[in-house]
Amino acid sequence: MSKRYLSTEQKKEYFKTYGGSETNTGSSHAQVALLTARVNHLSGHLKSNPKDHSTRASLLKMVGQRKRLLQFIAAHDILEYRKLIEKLGIRK
Repeated sequence: MSKRYLSTEQKKEYFKTYGGSETNTGSSHAQVALLTARVNHLSGHLKSNPKDHSTRASLLKMVGQRKRLLQFIAAHDILEYRKLIEKLGIRK
């Protein structure tokens, strides 16, 4: 059995923090937070496994999905967008 990078409890914590409740999994804020955790995990994996091209492709796909969700949030509420990227530490 492989070690999971994000447990169910950790996911619930992300949903509670960013989505408002543990069951609000559809919130764009919660989805961005979860994608950010996955992107960070895969980035670390690729540093130790640079020839893992399928993981690199998956990472780029997730980054694109996160970018689209962030564009959606920015279009609807720019202040929420700025708070979210600051909280997650996405942009520098």
